Amino acid sequence: MTTKIRVVTSLSDAEIQRLGEMLVAVVEAGASVGYLPPLDASVAQQYWRGVCKPEVLLLLAEVDGEIAGTVQLELATKANARHRAEVNRLLVDPKYQRQGLGRVLMEALESEAKVLGRTLLHLDTREGDTSNDFYRSQGWTEAGMIPMWARSSGGSLDGTVFYYKVLE
Repeated sequence: MTTKIRVVTSLSDAEIQRLGEMLVAVVEAGASVGYLPPLDASVAQQYWRGVCKPEVLLLLAEVDGEIAGTVQLELATKANARHRAEVNRLLVDPKYQRQGLGRVLMEALESEAKVLGRTLLHLDTREGDTSNDFYRSQGWTEAGMIPMWARSSGGSLDGTVFYYKVLE
């Protein structure tokens, strides 16, 4: 298995289609990433059409040439905030999960953040998700939880846990 991480500034139609398929798959698998199942493929593709912006660093992970994961770094642009960034939508296609791809993506993202002079990263994830264990294992610090943050596919309102990481 050959894994390649690349930073992209634009997406081809084929990449948008593949990323849309992956977004649909992770939402169907229960990920809390802003959408509820069933997620229509056209809605997922529309999301990816709007991702590439100057303030968003988009990383793609390819396994043997297929997009298998992605993560975004949204750069704060205010004058007093240019040292920080938010991590968004760490997604790994369900068929590639539990193989270390999320870790590789986050390590690449942190390296890119350092190059850009970002020393503080933050993110949030659903309370109770296994992603909480993942972020803690990667050195992230829990900052707190807000209840009733996002609706789940079952209709309940779930809390979200905020994390931060100081880059050295």
